Amino acid sequence: MIANIPILTLIVLSPLLGVLILLFMPQDKSRAMKVIAIASTVLTLGLVTWMYAAYDYSGKGTAYEENVRWINIALNKEFMIEQGFASYSIQFNYHLAMDGISLLLVLLTAVVSVMAALASFHIKKRTKMYFILFLLLEVGMFGVFMARDLFLFFLFFEVTLVATYFLIGIWGYGGRERAANKFLIYNGFGSALMLIAFVLLIATAGFTIDTAANAQGHYMYSGSLSTIMQNLLDPNSYVNMNPEQMTSAFFMSEGMKTTIFVLLLVAFGIKLPFFPFHTWMLKVHNEAPPAVVMIHSGILLKMGAYGLIRFALFLFPHQAESWSTTLAILGVVNILYGAVLALVQREFKLVLAYSSISHMGVVLLGLSALNEIGLQGAMYQMISHGFISALFFLIVGSLYERTRTTQLDELGGLARSMPFMSGILLIAGLGSLGLPGLSGFVGEFLSFLGLFSTMKVVAVVGALGIILGAVYVLRGVLGITYGPMEDRYIGIRDARLIEAVPMIALTALIVLLGVYPTILIDPLQHSFDQFLELIKVGG
Repeated sequence: MIANIPILTLIVLSPLLGVLILLFMPQDKSRAMKVIAIASTVLTLGLVTWMYAAYDYSGKGTAYEENVRWINIALNKEFMIEQGFASYSIQFNYHLAMDGISLLLVLLTAVVSVMAALASFHIKKRTKMYFILFLLLEVGMFGVFMARDLFLFFLFFEVTLVATYFLIGIWGYGGRERAANKFLIYNGFGSALMLIAFVLLIATAGFTIDTAANAQGHYMYSGSLSTIMQNLLDPNSYVNMNPEQMTSAFFMSEGMKTTIFVLLLVAFGIKLPFFPFHTWMLKVHNEAPPAVVMIHSGILLKMGAYGLIRFALFLFPHQAESWSTTLAILGVVNILYGAVLALVQREFKLVLAYSSISHMGVVLLGLSALNEIGLQGAMYQMISHGFISALFFLIVGSLYERTRTTQLDELGGLARSMPFMSGILLIAGLGSLGLPGLSGFVGEFLSFLGLFSTMKVVAVVGALGIILGAVYVLRGVLGITYGPMEDRYIGIRDARLIEAVPMIALTALIVLLGVYPTILIDPLQHSFDQFLELIKVGG
């Protein structure tokens, strides 16, 4: 039944139903607006859960796909007429597809969006605009993880950037404008590099010749990811044909492939982020409203890792193999740099920000392993960190609402007044440091295991970050929940129902993924087959 409906389009566009309703609601109905926005995210989660339940793990490639011609621009054809072609154009399609990698990230997006919408219930300032931007951000995130056309991907990517900029700049804390501007500058620079790489790909590997249209044929540039991948990986395509064999304007030398690979690496590395492109993220984590940080840390950072997998690794497997040691070193730097600085922070939000840098280093280690175990570990770490960081910042928002601070020196002993929230915070901390039985352990274990088979020394050095992670996490969590408590916190209220529900849900997911990792491993079993085969052949 699900195969007969445009399920991918329904998922991407379903938040717009909430946007449409909100546009026609009066400004004074703030509570009703919040209910509509939350209901919209719940509806989308229902669609994603339905698709996840119907997903066929045994198949290879894409399980769901929707491809419709969207933009077709006729280009000058004088040159092509001389070559015997009747027409010449550039075409972008509305092309969405779902494989195991996209499935897990779409599921993560749907879950965290619901939790962040619930965490936004306390928003009082410009409620209508907030939730419209929130839902547009959700549209952009779904689109990024499902788009299979470069122009469509770039469009959705920019939607997330614009929506996040305003959500930080309007509803953040005291330094919100500076944080928003820094976010825009860094991510805008990354987008520019990504656009350059995409233009180069479309202008070379994006061409296709359609002889079915007419006798003379139709010559077309395309943003289709499948077309670009086919041309890059086919040794007989114009892209790979040696100029000594045939003069081709589309020949892509190894130097040019490496250049595009590096552009993609830096563009998505800024989003991830890896050192030294991380400073903007610290500002966002410290100044953005907690619900926005839940989405930013839980989902938006994963867009960087996803871009590396989908474009850098899958399109340029041999360049990825050549740069694997560099990726591993970047991963180790992230792990140790983030862990060491997290140890000395007195602001709990900055402890979590540096912790995210460290955990994204584990993702880089898994990717650099270039084997099935490491790649699955990287994906698992992405999903696990998404849930754990969302839970952390959900708790941070609740703490700040009650205490008006998240400075570790000003907190302590809160377990006496808030036993439920303190217990949830402890579980989140144990998941973050990689305690067996919780989701963080599985992702870290698989990533390091995959890397250990290829780069033992790098894996051992990176493993030091796990020890440091236990120290800074326990320092922060125990510093908040135990020790002496200030008099002003006596009798402070524990979690309300609207806070407890998402806390319990995220905690349950962290435990479920820790004791039953197959639930994520199964969708990934064929996702990296083609990539690994190319690495094997190239090696």
